[in-house]
Amino acid sequence: MRYMIRWTLITLLLLNAFSTAEQLEPKPLDAETMWRLVRLASPAISPDGRQAVVAVTRYDMDDDSSVTNLFLIPTDGGEARQLTTHAGSDSSPTWSPDGSHLAFVSKRGDDQQRQIYVIPLAGGEARRVTELPTGALAPQWFPDSQQLAFISPVWQDTDDWQEMAERLKAEKDSRVSAKVWDAAPVRYWDRWHQQRRPHLFRVSRQGGPVQPITSGSGIHLPISEPGVSHFDISPDGQEIAVVADSDPTGVESNLDIYLVPAEGGEARNVTSDNPAPDFSPAYSPDGQWLAYSQRQIPGFYADRARLALYHRPSGDHQILTEDFDRTVSGAIWDADSSGLYATVDDAAHHRIYRIDVPTGQAGAITQEHSFTDPRLSADGGVLVALRQSFTEPPTLVRVDPTNGEVTQLSTFNDSLLADVTFGRYESVTYPGADDAPIQMWVVYPPGFDPDRRYPLYLLLHGGPHNGIPDGWHFRWNAQVFAGWGYVTAWHNFHGSSGFGQEFADSINPYQSELPYRDTIEAARWFASQPWIDPDRMAAGGGSYGGYLASILLGREHPFQALVAHAAVFNWFTQYGADYGASRRRFGEFWQDVDHYQKSSPHFGAGNFNTPTLVIHGQLDYRVPLNHGLDLFNILQNRGVRSRFVYYPDENHWILKPNNSLHWYRTKQQWLDEFLR
Repeated sequence: MRYMIRWTLITLLLLNAFSTAEQLEPKPLDAETMWRLVRLASPAISPDGRQAVVAVTRYDMDDDSSVTNLFLIPTDGGEARQLTTHAGSDSSPTWSPDGSHLAFVSKRGDDQQRQIYVIPLAGGEARRVTELPTGALAPQWFPDSQQLAFISPVWQDTDDWQEMAERLKAEKDSRVSAKVWDAAPVRYWDRWHQQRRPHLFRVSRQGGPVQPITSGSGIHLPISEPGVSHFDISPDGQEIAVVADSDPTGVESNLDIYLVPAEGGEARNVTSDNPAPDFSPAYSPDGQWLAYSQRQIPGFYADRARLALYHRPSGDHQILTEDFDRTVSGAIWDADSSGLYATVDDAAHHRIYRIDVPTGQAGAITQEHSFTDPRLSADGGVLVALRQSFTEPPTLVRVDPTNGEVTQLSTFNDSLLADVTFGRYESVTYPGADDAPIQMWVVYPPGFDPDRRYPLYLLLHGGPHNGIPDGWHFRWNAQVFAGWGYVTAWHNFHGSSGFGQEFADSINPYQSELPYRDTIEAARWFASQPWIDPDRMAAGGGSYGGYLASILLGREHPFQALVAHAAVFNWFTQYGADYGASRRRFGEFWQDVDHYQKSSPHFGAGNFNTPTLVIHGQLDYRVPLNHGLDLFNILQNRGVRSRFVYYPDENHWILKPNNSLHWYRTKQQWLDEFLR
């Protein structure tokens, strides 16, 4: 009896152990788990390099809310320390040059708009230093650590803050909803442009009166996305380099670099000879140079951005990276002004490069995975950045500037991801259109068995020039799709960034042709693999990816189902949108009707016969809602199995947590219906 009891106990223990092991068995990544991950914003590094601060955002699925707080992380390793605990949004941290204070943007208590706050690092509470009715953003310290520059969108016909407050109240209380414009553009992404314009101001770190910098200078910062990258302060604190649009109409936008006295005054355009955008100004620590990025083809966002230098004493310009066939923007200076660091979109990776000033030679510091937002300490000894891959969300790391050795610093998501099993992924190259080598990412389902045959979900990226690097994607996560049991792929078809200017520009002006052929060749490559079922293949994408899905819909293809999210469906109506991407580069539609007809998916409607999931947001002003409605109604009119998913409170992307979960579930149901 004693032995029977003993074996019974052992059996129960073993069963319990097996049950526990089964419960703890890692699961594929799903959308619900993904929304539990925290998200890291661009870091800031202390002048002595000993600490980094990063804004960390957590989401609450119950009410679609988020909280963003600041965390201090030692760069030599150690636990993160929460610096702010406010139940709101603390963002845009920046260290004072003397390392004693941290400025950031927040909306707290009775704040009606976001304001600038300053917190002493030695201890103490954050103090609000601006109280503007129009709000404040993008703080940047002056070299004396006593004052800050920042941006506020203001009316240009008054400098009276009380009058501005009264105007804002009148707008809020008015029963008239009409808005009036005399010039385009009138809206951007998901918001209507206001009559106010972004201007620079300065304020003491103790608070007090706000002084204008660019008001009266004849310029203002870009109305679309004003931010800290649009201005920089000289090392002596006497001058500010500002990005502003030199086209007074705003239709043929041309960003230039202007120099403005820090006390305010007339702005001087130092890049007027270039008809294309100049942006991302950065003063060298020795004050001799102003670095900036320059494109040379007007109206073409995928034109290679060259790193340029303006020599302040002589006024001479030079292109530093003319022989480097990659885009360089957002560069930061080395401490001795001998070189710059920048993240470069390079062959399906975002790599940190160092560019030597005397020679212009560019050398990659990192190789594997992707790195963004590099930040360098004042002495040049410590470099931090965000690292990411298909299996790692953005993570703060330290990068050795000499050998590229990487040390992980943040661990916010480690425990949650420990319970996730990721699918293996790899980069492959296949012959695309005209036998050109096309790079493609392939993500295999967890537990992939090469002796089985899997369905394929081929993703079509947006842009069309936004190449897909080895990075983490919250909106279209290939690991989530692979977790559903699909081999998931993302090909960098002709036109993708990161493979040189000729490759990027190869699809113009007929953006419908080479990417379509590359997609067909990708499907053929997969169909030839023994682990793919060629009768169970789908393709889908958003923005240009939705456009390419619509092109496939009207032409011969091997896919059993398609997904078209925020698809450009009619080039003629897209011409009249606020972002008419084609008009500047490819001409007016009444001058080249044949080009627009060849490129517009709606002319292929007579061939539509593939089940298609159509998704669109009401607030999508990049690709307005009419495109999704037109596509769905034409599919319905032709009797093609289709579904229209409409989000009244979303824009070009699905950003709200619960809407995102619905988006993932809807897509999974759609793919399962035709591929399972």
